[in-house]
Amino acid sequence: MNLIYFLLRSSWSVLAIAIVTGFLSGSSSASLIALISTAASQNNTNRLTAIAWSFVGLSLVALITSIISQFMLIRLSQNAVFQLRKSLSRQILASGLSHLEQLGSPRLLATLTEDVQAVTDAVQLIPYLCIDIAIVVGCLLYITWLSWLVFLMVIGLAVIAIGSSQWLMIRGEKFLTLAREDQDVLFKHFRTITEGIKELKLHYKRRQVFLSNHLDSTAAKFSHHNIQGLILFTSTTSWGRLLFFFAIGFVLFALPYLLTISPQTRSGYVLIFAYLMMPMNGIMESLPRLSKASIALQKIESLGLSLASQAEVLTVPSKSKSSWNYLQLVDIIHTYRSDREDRMFILGSINLTFYPGQLVFIVGGNGSGKSTLAKIITGLYAPESGEIQFDGEQITEQNREWYRQHFSVVFSDFYLFDELLGLDNVNLDYQAQEYLKLLQLDHKVKVKDGKFSTTNLSQGQRKRVALLTAYLEDRPIYLFDEWAADQDPVFKEVFYTQILPKLKDKGKTILAITHDDRYFHIADRVIKLDYGKVEFDKKCNE
Repeated sequence: MNLIYFLLRSSWSVLAIAIVTGFLSGSSSASLIALISTAASQNNTNRLTAIAWSFVGLSLVALITSIISQFMLIRLSQNAVFQLRKSLSRQILASGLSHLEQLGSPRLLATLTEDVQAVTDAVQLIPYLCIDIAIVVGCLLYITWLSWLVFLMVIGLAVIAIGSSQWLMIRGEKFLTLAREDQDVLFKHFRTITEGIKELKLHYKRRQVFLSNHLDSTAAKFSHHNIQGLILFTSTTSWGRLLFFFAIGFVLFALPYLLTISPQTRSGYVLIFAYLMMPMNGIMESLPRLSKASIALQKIESLGLSLASQAEVLTVPSKSKSSWNYLQLVDIIHTYRSDREDRMFILGSINLTFYPGQLVFIVGGNGSGKSTLAKIITGLYAPESGEIQFDGEQITEQNREWYRQHFSVVFSDFYLFDELLGLDNVNLDYQAQEYLKLLQLDHKVKVKDGKFSTTNLSQGQRKRVALLTAYLEDRPIYLFDEWAADQDPVFKEVFYTQILPKLKDKGKTILAITHDDRYFHIADRVIKLDYGKVEFDKKCNE
């Protein structure tokens, strides 16, 4: 996938108009050089007047077509980049969660930021490249009209320049590709800095080892590969400039021995070659950015194909059930990575059934499969084998989106939005404020027009705001993943003895992943997992 194809997909007609007007502008500029060369050797006053009017006309054509070309291409390129960002974002959201976790957020962020920016930088060059190429073509046509011999000489120089530069460009692109791979690792280290800043500050040796052995070494590799690639591309530019000086020297010193030409004609050749240096220099200096864009487009295409291969079926969910009878997991098997031993384990086979109005605690050690089970229950993971039955209806790719709408979830690694998105309720602010009182946050957070006044809170308080969002969603099944872990003892007591029982009294089913064994008596059932197996599933209130 290259830049032209990328722009063609956005709008081939606009691109065609922009390129045609760009070439017209460049051709007009080249024709102006021919006119200048002719006028310089012209003594006839009437002829000079005609040339002057032609000069004015060509100048206007060059100006107008240049403006049109740049205007069209700027709009086209910016729209193409906008569509690219939008498409990538939608592809990410449409891909399976387990696949996104395997890709990792550093790669996704690098593509959404650096790769898209590289493409943006390159497409901004297209209007100027079209004009520069047109100037070069126009000048070559004029040289051909003046002398076939000089044209053949230019073609020979071009063949030498392209042939000798190709090796440098291929090597340069390889180094830039390596630099792009280094960038993924750099983004991983940047994430370590932002998310592990407290741990790095508290441990001097850890911080120094991270900086020297990880961040500095990766940054040095990235810099080295970038420098090598850019030096090779710069060498290509310098080599091309040297060949142009050679062409000027050939015209000045060698051509008079091969052809009988007047001093005025020779001056015209020199003027054309001197004028060609600027557009040729522009083309050559664009090569590194075009190469980076090509590499970025390959990374974007690779990510897009990867996301597309794991894309979920996009459906508009129908209205979720307000009442239901049972949710059943039948022979569920799924592979997961254990936190305890950092290796793959098998979850399953799992056979569980949940009913309305139940309060279920899911317990087990770290890495026992609790969070994986939670993601399967909520439909975020599709089980590798087995099936989920919801009131006898099997959950498949076609109805998984609808099935997910029955869950309100607060995960341990939750994300807190700063506004209440997707909740249509005329009394939303009032209801939110009432729940804030219940959650003992009304003195810190206000809600106006569905937006929180602040989310700059402690982790425990942020979890309460996330719980508020779950309250307002008012879905039939709630799942809380270690929700009480960051709460103080007083509010932890409130959560287990007041909040959960009230949700249950409203007919909600609550699945709570927890380690708080002192509150197990509150649950209707306790399910314990160990290494992906159900160790026991016992009822508590009989």
